[in-house]
Amino acid sequence: MVSRDKKPWNTHSVMKTALWLAVAGLAQALSLAWPWGGQSLPVLQVLGMAVMCRQLVQAGTKRELIKRAWWSATVWLSATFWWLFISLHTYGGMPAILAGLAVFLLAGALAMYYALAALVSFSISSGIADASPKWLQAAIFASAWTLAEIARALVFTGFPWGAVGYAHVDGALSAFSPWLGVYGVGWVAAVVAMVCAQAAQLSMRSGAMRYRGLALGLACLIAVQMPAPMGHAPTTSNLPDLQVHLLQGNIPQSEKFQASTGIAQALTWYREELMQVKSGLAIAPETALPLLPNHLPPGYWEGLRAHFTQGESAALIGVPLKDLGPNGQMVYSNSAIGWRSAQAQDYRYDKDHLVPFGEFVPPLFRWFTDLMSMPLSDFKAGGHHPDTFDWQGQRIAPHICYEDLFGEELARGFIDPKRAPTVLVNITNIAWFGDSIAIDQHLNIARMRTLELQRPMVRATNTGMTAVIDHQGRVTAHLPRHQTGVLSALVQGRDDPPTFFAMWAARWGLWPLVGVCVLVVGLSWRGRRQSHVAGA
Repeated sequence: MVSRDKKPWNTHSVMKTALWLAVAGLAQALSLAWPWGGQSLPVLQVLGMAVMCRQLVQAGTKRELIKRAWWSATVWLSATFWWLFISLHTYGGMPAILAGLAVFLLAGALAMYYALAALVSFSISSGIADASPKWLQAAIFASAWTLAEIARALVFTGFPWGAVGYAHVDGALSAFSPWLGVYGVGWVAAVVAMVCAQAAQLSMRSGAMRYRGLALGLACLIAVQMPAPMGHAPTTSNLPDLQVHLLQGNIPQSEKFQASTGIAQALTWYREELMQVKSGLAIAPETALPLLPNHLPPGYWEGLRAHFTQGESAALIGVPLKDLGPNGQMVYSNSAIGWRSAQAQDYRYDKDHLVPFGEFVPPLFRWFTDLMSMPLSDFKAGGHHPDTFDWQGQRIAPHICYEDLFGEELARGFIDPKRAPTVLVNITNIAWFGDSIAIDQHLNIARMRTLELQRPMVRATNTGMTAVIDHQGRVTAHLPRHQTGVLSALVQGRDDPPTFFAMWAARWGLWPLVGVCVLVVGLSWRGRRQSHVAGA
């Protein structure tokens, strides 16, 4: 599929190609969460990837192929998580030039996965193009692309934000979520995108073939944008509704750790709102109380605890904690404390999957964090997944912020169906990223988790999006972003058998999907070599 004929250098042609590749990358970024509404746009993702594939097919050499794939992926990723600039510069104190360069370098480094995927897939396809059907070429590309996506999710603790499967949370391909997970959805989307690229090639021919290509491409684009069928989880839950009160303090990030402003405001507002909860489950976001319990005003911690352990309500509250480490030093964790009526023992969840640079400093990178002024940048990972927070017939599974990017890790809670969660809870603070598209992207990520696991999720955030999401990915209630308020709502917990995705991901993580993709690529590579031998 890659032309072996070298073409003469043409500055205009190079610029035109670079522009098309950039537009393709930007389309994929915008498809994850449309800036003027927040919804995902499946058709834009497929169209952007199809445009990229057309440009890759036309590459004259393998070096040119790598450069084109890298450039398009770099634009896509930079436009996806550009808001990291806000945390690095506005709140982290890094000079603007260095912050912008850091985001671009991160995107460029991650784009290498996709450049390698393009090289492998198009090299194989070019070797077997004459002997293989078009669908096989699409499967090869999708498998190599998915391996790149999974590598980005796993290597160096993983940074999978913006995987293309999230662009389909509102479309027909979301029906694959409870079976294949977000990366399986991405695999199907990549197949469709390659088919569209092949259809575009057919449309350039004359006669009936031209109209077949146009019809095929248009049909694919219409199909992915259609709503998903609602028949994959029609059952009615037999669990009682859970009353929740989701607290959104809206503490400005620039003041959150300032004693006279943000800390004082948080301690006052959260205490008042928590003490007013007489029934139901109150949930306060990540580090809602920004001080260690022993640093709180006298009686503050004890008063909150007594209110929930001696009354008829319960609470999950985000708070940093410290413990004595194995070597006698103090270690800190990003945690949630749970209190419930008639329970003397506190429930505790420690965040396990930490954010590099935000919550722990990777080896050899201390110099980088020294350029910033972010507090609480060296937490200890939880290292285990405790039992659910059981209350009023519900098994409630909390996780903290960034952890909801890892559906395969949340699936571990479903390894014992009898103890599987009935409700998921995410507490988060993405005020680090201002009033940016990160809020909408994170909401769509959470929606994908509910589709994969077929469980509702409630989200308590500092600045947004505080919301209730049902087990079919629909937002049933939410608070406006960047406003102070409490969202009170009823949540219907689910006790259905685990989804197919939950069953295999709970036991083996993403490795079954890796195995299938490696098998497709490996067998195709073998077929390519045999074709070369036969041709010789």
